[in-house]
Amino acid sequence: MAQEILINIGAAEIRVAMVENGRLQALSCERVLGDDESGAGRSSVGDIVLGRAVRVVPAVQAAFVEIGQDRAGFLGAHEARCLGDASGEPAIGELVREGDEVLVQIIKDPIGEKGARLSASVTIPGRLCVLAPYQSGVALSRRIEDEAERRRLAALGEALVNDTGDDLFPGAGYIFRTAAIGAEGDGLRDDAVRLAQEWRAILAARKQAKPPALLHRDLDAVARAIRDGVHDDTARILIDDAEAAESARAFCRRAVPGVESRIELFTGPGALFDMHDLESDIDGLLHPRVALPCGGWITIERTEALTAVDVNSGSFTHASAIEDTGFAVNLEAAQEIGRQLRLRGIGGLVVVDFIHMRDAAHAERVVAALTEHLAKDGVPVTISPMSQFGLVELTRKRVREPLASLVGESCGSCAGQGNVRRPDAVAMDILRRVEAGARAAPGKTIRVHAAPEVVAWLAGQGEKLRTALARRGAPAVDFVADENCSRERFDVGT
Repeated sequence: MAQEILINIGAAEIRVAMVENGRLQALSCERVLGDDESGAGRSSVGDIVLGRAVRVVPAVQAAFVEIGQDRAGFLGAHEARCLGDASGEPAIGELVREGDEVLVQIIKDPIGEKGARLSASVTIPGRLCVLAPYQSGVALSRRIEDEAERRRLAALGEALVNDTGDDLFPGAGYIFRTAAIGAEGDGLRDDAVRLAQEWRAILAARKQAKPPALLHRDLDAVARAIRDGVHDDTARILIDDAEAAESARAFCRRAVPGVESRIELFTGPGALFDMHDLESDIDGLLHPRVALPCGGWITIERTEALTAVDVNSGSFTHASAIEDTGFAVNLEAAQEIGRQLRLRGIGGLVVVDFIHMRDAAHAERVVAALTEHLAKDGVPVTISPMSQFGLVELTRKRVREPLASLVGESCGSCAGQGNVRRPDAVAMDILRRVEAGARAAPGKTIRVHAAPEVVAWLAGQGEKLRTALARRGAPAVDFVADENCSRERFDVGT
């Protein structure tokens, strides 16, 4: 299965698309401009922070830890157990007291009114393995399924754990990632040495820090995409910015040997995401209805409690029988539902209403197909069997805000029953149009008419935005606040 990674470096946003056989399979967006230094859309997952416990709540077996964000992070007793010496599951009060300094890692971004989820069991991910300083032994990714390969890697892991070299971190454990399949001992050890160096730097920084203090930030969006997204079947990595492409090559030389040759600088024609018609595919992620190739469709509706997915056969009918019609549509829907939940970042409880089927074997195959396509990104999922009414319940771990929340907000004029795009999300659309306009008319001033609140957001980015636009080939841009423009309406011209 041919895979490509497309990395679009915009003036205010970095977008990474994973494409398989010309079809979008995964998407991540990271803002590089926003209301704070880190950018409003940047994920903090993987960051390591020296925090301070501000409240310990025995009733929920958790501590709330100040980590320098708007809301305190949540550290559960299970995630804090490495702080104590007792076995089993000690109470949170035995592990953390109010006022304690606590070294924690962010494992889930803030979602809604909830603060970030934290763990004291810090891990440092590399290309092939993950260093676990507070754990012992070796663990393997569940996605490494071949038993012979698991035994081979387990043996290499034991050798690594027993290695007494000064360049490794004594007593640490390792988790072998899927990318370790086929790797030799020298490659695994080199990865472990790099991770040991990172961990020692974090410990040194801790000695000088006062909480809350960020000690380690995970890789930027480009390097992270290469570290986590490149596999043996990745044919190429296309990047549309020369500086970012060179930085990616340098990262590969340092940390991911053998991948540098797959990096290509995209210079056109057109925009990078015009390939495979990705822009229209991304726009479709904000709409509830998704067409299926057979002529049916699925409808995705989010509520406060759960996400409901309805499967409809539409105009499609199978020549042989109604049962076969339902089975064929449900198989297509299962594949698309897995893709849509992944792309939209939907987590929590999901209920899927499939077309009713009488054949139990058909129901099992549909659930198996749904399970297969949900497993592609490695996010933990629990799926129930199909009920007699054609319902399948599943829970998918929430790891970030869903896409709809990142780009939209409740509509005030309809008491929250509708959703409109946020000013910053509209600004991202404008900036992409500005870059396209500058490519089409080099040297000319680009004029933008947009809603006052959108122009205000753009103006608030100051010189950083002007510099970024100039680097992207648009040095002369006028933003005009137009009272006649609704929030989502704008005009870009010369």
